[in-house]
Amino acid sequence: MKKIHASITAVGSYLPEQVLSNNDLEKMVDTNNEWIITRTGIKERRILNKGIGVSFMAIQAAKSILENKNINPLEIDMVIVATITPDMHATATAAYVASEIGANNAFGYDLNAACSGFLFGMSTASAYIESGRYKKILLIGADKMSSIVDYTDRNTCIIFGDGAGVVLLEPNQQGMGVQDEYLRTNGIGRNFLRIESGGSQMPTNLETVKNKKHFIYQDGQNVFKHAVSKMADASEEIMKRNSLTNIDVNYLIAHQANKRIIDATATRMGIVDDKVLMNIESYGNTTAATIPLILSDYESKLKKEDKIIFAAFGAGFTWGAMYLKWGYNS
Repeated sequence: MKKIHASITAVGSYLPEQVLSNNDLEKMVDTNNEWIITRTGIKERRILNKGIGVSFMAIQAAKSILENKNINPLEIDMVIVATITPDMHATATAAYVASEIGANNAFGYDLNAACSGFLFGMSTASAYIESGRYKKILLIGADKMSSIVDYTDRNTCIIFGDGAGVVLLEPNQQGMGVQDEYLRTNGIGRNFLRIESGGSQMPTNLETVKNKKHFIYQDGQNVFKHAVSKMADASEEIMKRNSLTNIDVNYLIAHQANKRIIDATATRMGIVDDKVLMNIESYGNTTAATIPLILSDYESKLKKEDKIIFAAFGAGFTWGAMYLKWGYNS
């Protein structure tokens, strides 16, 4: 019997209509367009309206696959939502998303691995597919970062945006799909990128809100240093383990956190610019949504049997790389 791989068979996305440009931010905080572009590569980002949860974007993204591929939602076995901004605590956003799209035969849950969430979700979904128990899994990366960003903090508000991306994973016995993964974590990272209040350690109260503890905090220098080294290390390791040269790799799809981090990873891998897929200038860092948004934006460019390296780094710290053979021509 041939080995079962988990192959991506469809992609979809949803982006809010509202655009927050660097010029807009200049009017809100002490920064400027040139400074932001030079340090991050970001020109604008999308913002979801207040009062609407991340589930809205996840639902729209999932529906785009179901409608475009004419898939009966009752065929979906499982829904995973990778996010750090769920609609609410104590209830799985994925369960609500599954119900709203009509995937009533599916079970689902949320996965929190910050900016590595989609990559860790790929590992999880792949294992379920390879087990033979499940045939169709929707993996959604979605975050409403505007809900946890302090727009008076120029260290964070310039970076993040809102969006959702989704892939459908199905079994493949022709060698297409996930080939290998290298995933790691280190708990020291919780000191450098975090939201202090709202969890069991520091429940939200008037004092925490007054002190802005409910917003995301980032020690930029430490995060940048670790991200550059860890993402590049993981990418090099996955290439080495699979005897891949820079010529063999068709594309690098890295988490869109900072253009300098992506460039450093590509340089370590020996990957030329034409093979590095990016959309950070248009969307900023959408956390768990960056990688599937890349897939959605560049789907027409990807060809069957293309060798793709995914790489990500996130809070926690969480990081890793994955090797996948693309499964179809669009």
